[in-house]
Amino acid sequence: MIKLFTNRLIIRDYTAHDLLNNHELLSDNTIMYYLQDIKTNNIEESQENLTEIINDQSLTDRKLFFFLIEDKNTNELIGSIGYTVSNYTPYGKFVHLGYFIKQEYWNKGYTSEALKRLLEFAFEENDVYRIHTGCFKENVYSERIMEKFGFTKEAEFKEYEFHDGKMKDRVEYRLLKHEYLE
Repeated sequence: MIKLFTNRLIIRDYTAHDLLNNHELLSDNTIMYYLQDIKTNNIEESQENLTEIINDQSLTDRKLFFFLIEDKNTNELIGSIGYTVSNYTPYGKFVHLGYFIKQEYWNKGYTSEALKRLLEFAFEENDVYRIHTGCFKENVYSERIMEKFGFTKEAEFKEYEFHDGKMKDRVEYRLLKHEYLE
């Protein structure tokens, strides 16, 4: 089981006991507003998501590095952060990053704190070479996090995806291991 620590947080692998926490996050309309493709509509869908993550944890070629974020002092659920391995290369893993935090923790530095530790784990402990991520252009807080951590904008797609009744623009970012280490 992977367990990472920061000053305020525990960032850890999910367990079977996390079903209600997983469901609380994945089914929340506000938290998942920009992540409709992974939002769940009922406890059964959340269970399927959790089962897939837990089953993957024991694989030699693990692809799903998704972690629950908890308050270190209270063990209260804060959110989720992680990445999916999309490719293995001689240089290291290529991964796609994502994160979502409960609304009461927005703009309090929790996402930054969790992302800082996750990047350290990815590049220094888990043989990641390239991290790719992105968001809708209107999700300025998520984009600011990417910029804060030195991600480079690689693309901006106009009217890329239909969301909430309209076509929306999307931005894509990357961070390479040597860029992180510099």
